[in-house]
Amino acid sequence: MDWGAKDVALLKRLWAAGQSAAQIARRLGCSRNAVCGMLTRSGLKRGHKPPTARPTIRPHPKLRPASSAASTRPVAKKVSRSTAERQQPKEFSKQQLYAMLAEAVRNTG
Repeated sequence: MDWGAKDVALLKRLWAAGQSAAQIARRLGCSRNAVCGMLTRSGLKRGHKPPTARPTIRPHPKLRPASSAASTRPVAKKVSRSTAERQQPKEFSKQQLYAMLAEAVRNTG
């Protein structure tokens, strides 16, 4: 769109009056994107709208205790062993490793 001086003046006046970019575009007979581009190039910004709602902070609702049926079984505690008590991985000989590899190859083919 060719932006003449009259179009730019009308754009600025309508924008200052609070009309949206779509409304201005309909009035000028161009696209909304053309209006937004000219607003950006002109350095015009619409400030942020003030919040209309006044939210209140409510306390978090307290949770009800779980039903008694769910807590009838005792829960086993997880006990970790020290590093000395842990089982060490089994070590295989070279011959055993080759045999396992050969068996794996036979099973995949």
